[in-house]
Amino acid sequence: MFPMTRDQASVRHHELAAEIRRHDHLYYVQAQPAISDQEYDRLYRELRELEKEFPELCTPDSPTRRVGGEPVKAFQPVRHRLPMLSLDNTYSQQEVRDFVARVQRLVPTEKLVWTVEPKLDGLAVSLRYENGALVTGSTRGDGVTGDDITANLKTIRSIPLKLQETKGYAPPKILEVRGEVFMPKAAFKKLNEQRLAAGEELFMNARNTAAGSLKQLDPRTVAERHLDAVFYGIGEYPRHAR
Repeated sequence: MFPMTRDQASVRHHELAAEIRRHDHLYYVQAQPAISDQEYDRLYRELRELEKEFPELCTPDSPTRRVGGEPVKAFQPVRHRLPMLSLDNTYSQQEVRDFVARVQRLVPTEKLVWTVEPKLDGLAVSLRYENGALVTGSTRGDGVTGDDITANLKTIRSIPLKLQETKGYAPPKILEVRGEVFMPKAAFKKLNEQRLAAGEELFMNARNTAAGSLKQLDPRTVAERHLDAVFYGIGEYPRHAR
């Protein structure tokens, strides 16, 4: 496809990146792949070759940046703009009833509707997007300061590196989402099978394996663990930033 002008390359790069992001979302989030693995690999190779020919087109949110870069020597601290609190737990029905009663007393005239859902047991993380682009991913840490694990989180395919416009709605200038990174059972089983074949010690459980994976200093190692993520909370989201 070469030679190609810089302008032509820029247009094609935009098309390829958008197409790959769309297929990542279909495959990793909606579990509805629209193309074969071979066709996806062809798109990815074309994008990679285009960036090799025109390195200036390789932006931080390019799909090729999910895995790459040199290992870091240490994680840098990240101070949360809003405290990142941990979730409380209980094993008592009475404690749940007491909690509901306390909330009702705060809004005595409101009819409360509650939603109960399973909690995935993983590692709490926070993603910060600015103008739709992922700029920082961090751990909860002590709730005030966590570790910058952006490079590791970028390896997780279900995490968008860039938020897409939908029906004319542009991403906010600042958006912080919070949730959990976990290791699916199938990925945990496959990882232990590989370790068994290599004569290595097996991991004991998926939760600790997911947490330990995100503490790896080499994102290429993290990419091999096939982690996933789910988000359920909002951190910083200034109304004036929209």
